[in-house]
Amino acid sequence: MINELQDYLAKEFDIHFADPSLLAEAFTQASYVNEHPNQHLKFYERIEFLGDAVLELIVSEYIYKRYPQLPQGKLTRLRAAMVCEDSFSKFAKECHFDQYIRLGHGEEMAGARQRPGLLCDIFESFVGALYLDQGRPAVEKFVHRVIFPKLDMGWFDHAVDAKTSLQEFLQRDGDVLIEYHLLDEQGTENDPQFHVNVSADGKVIAEGRGSSKKQAEMQAAKKALVKLRTTK
Repeated sequence: MINELQDYLAKEFDIHFADPSLLAEAFTQASYVNEHPNQHLKFYERIEFLGDAVLELIVSEYIYKRYPQLPQGKLTRLRAAMVCEDSFSKFAKECHFDQYIRLGHGEEMAGARQRPGLLCDIFESFVGALYLDQGRPAVEKFVHRVIFPKLDMGWFDHAVDAKTSLQEFLQRDGDVLIEYHLLDEQGTENDPQFHVNVSADGKVIAEGRGSSKKQAEMQAAKKALVKLRTTK
């Protein structure tokens, strides 16, 4: 199975491990080790510990540079959305890492291969193994392919407000003038209704409505993101 994993990584990611034992350790659960005591195998927990720290550092540095106007609190929420069990388990499945985990028979029968917690651990342990084998540049190359494109895809929009996400989406290739214009204000003092649009370099993208100007702008930004990502 580890030989197959090496072939897969070489073909899919152009990753070639100099020390395959690190890769074997990263994809081996304790249950497999317990069922093969004579092989003196190692399992992934120690290497996962390292991978978790490496991922947090690289993601933190990336979003710090990518969102220069984002305050600490929002950076923290964004990182928490990216560096978590739910995200890592999805990345592991997307990379097909679930197919190469070495499990004991009991764990296999119990469906552990699809368990989010285990998939998260394996993703972290793979990164730890890659870091030990090839250093930070190799990890950054992998993460730039697997994780960071998800920002543009909207995976983590819930962690930052829609206006920030729209600004990042539009300005990823350079400066773009983003403006919100109040089109209409109706309703009563107790139930106001605001109507705004959002434009990029003078071209209107979407409109939004809300009980406050800020809420209307957020709605317009959300609609703009949906439209832009659909037509991208």
